[in-house]
Amino acid sequence: MPDENKGEVRWLLQPEEQDYPGAAAYLSLLESDDVVASIVAALMVAPIQHRKAKDILRAARLALLPEDNAHVASDLKKIKEGKKLSPILMVTGDLARGIPAHVADGYHRVCASYYTDENTDIPLKLADAPR
Repeated sequence: MPDENKGEVRWLLQPEEQDYPGAAAYLSLLESDDVVASIVAALMVAPIQHRKAKDILRAARLALLPEDNAHVASDLKKIKEGKKLSPILMVTGDLARGIPAHVADGYHRVCASYYTDENTDIPLKLADAPR
């Protein structure tokens, strides 16, 4: 159940344009430019899906950032003010090989959503990494 003091998380219908270069910048730390370009192209055309905040963090093996993290606090403020957040951009993991999923863009938004309600359905675009 959402914390009444924090508001309900509202979402844009599609990620914002600047999310894709942000995702590419992160992914460039993990893969070659060609692979990153392929993943970002796949993210741009991927349909919106919904996953729970708690499941996104678990699949990506990410720690919940503290509420006083500057970016999480900024997103919590947006939620409280009723502003819409941008959907998350993710890359699938590989369960058989023990490779976690990656939040390519939106880690802070996932954490802010978790603090509002860990069962928040977060819209996201999901792309496979080339194997």
